[in-house]
Amino acid sequence: MFKSTINTIEKNEYKYFFFKVFIFLVMIFLIDFAVGKVLSTFYFKQKSGTPYRTSFSINETKADLIVVGSSRANHHYHPDVFEKELALSFYNIGRDGQPIFYQYAVLVSILIRYQPKIIVLDFIEEEFVFDESDYERLSSLLPYYKSHPEISSIVELKSSFEKIKFISNIYPYNSLLFTIAIGNTNLNAGRRNNNDIKGYVPLKNKWNEPIKTYNNNQKLKIDPNKIKVFELFIQDCLKEKVKLYVVCSPYYRNFISTPSSIKLGKSISQKYNIDFYDFSQKSIFKNNSSLFSDPSHLNDDGARIFSDSIARIIGKN
Repeated sequence: MFKSTINTIEKNEYKYFFFKVFIFLVMIFLIDFAVGKVLSTFYFKQKSGTPYRTSFSINETKADLIVVGSSRANHHYHPDVFEKELALSFYNIGRDGQPIFYQYAVLVSILIRYQPKIIVLDFIEEEFVFDESDYERLSSLLPYYKSHPEISSIVELKSSFEKIKFISNIYPYNSLLFTIAIGNTNLNAGRRNNNDIKGYVPLKNKWNEPIKTYNNNQKLKIDPNKIKVFELFIQDCLKEKVKLYVVCSPYYRNFISTPSSIKLGKSISQKYNIDFYDFSQKSIFKNNSSLFSDPSHLNDDGARIFSDSIARIIGKN
């Protein structure tokens, strides 16, 4: 009798323990769902700044001519020049610090909605170099993972646990809390990257330092994922009959030799009969520091001259 009573008490204690665990998990789920919903609402509520331009690029733009790339795309291609020369609508979806992974993800989202007439892909001198941080930068695409299954394979390059992490509704935004906060306050109004013109962000500074020689003979590890995604980018453009131009825009530095990524990019482009234009060492820019904001970025004056050169090439074709 006494032993039976003890067993009954122990069973009740176990039941109570598991009940408390269940209630705790339900509370965690509800909090995660509620906080995730709030963060999502405020993220997509933004009407200016970098996240807004990504959302606009993925969900809304229907421009005839799209410029894709990193910060160099963002600052080097002036819409006024292209629209005047080509009589085509224009949008620049370049985003600071973003590698080919981001660029391809945005491309596939665009191609599901419509087919641009022309895409210009800005190609950097270390485009295919392995950099672990480039995978971390895929965090900028997390808010679009569930609503855009076409980008899932790219986002999942970030880690082998991405699918599991998305059980949480907070996860897509946990690295963007500061961005979301700024994007929904008056502080956002004065930030430099909000002063965009159809995605193009002009730089006003003039570089006045002497040109330096860049030793690009060093052996750099090549990332096969980047090469694969670059080829997918080309293949998708060809499949959708979008005219693609790959362009390496100007640098204010001397290269000892042609960077390995540029050599490889040219070779892959040639394989698919895609035009590749290398402006990285063009003397008209390399001999004039006043056209640059820093050694890697043209200022607004330089961007207008460079944009005119590319627009004329496209116009002739």
